[in-house]
Amino acid sequence: MTTIHAKIPNYLAKLATEAAEKEKMSVDQLVSLALAAQVSAWGVREEMEIRAKRGRIEDFDRILAQVPDVAPMPGDELLRKKPRK
Repeated sequence: MTTIHAKIPNYLAKLATEAAEKEKMSVDQLVSLALAAQVSAWGVREEMEIRAKRGRIEDFDRILAQVPDVAPMPGDELLRKKPRK
């Protein structure tokens, strides 16, 4: 296990302590969990960027053209928000 020393703002340390208490874990566990989640999210974003570069609009249009033009099944309708005034 590696120990990392980091300087963080006081308010963030307070929030982390409160969250750790609420979740019944140590601040170390909370920070480790949060760091793992963020690093994973960055990896997902990079993977999505790589996949997006492989995509072609022509393929998207071809696939979308295969979707039947029928009304959605009950319960699958899109909800339309009323425009703000």
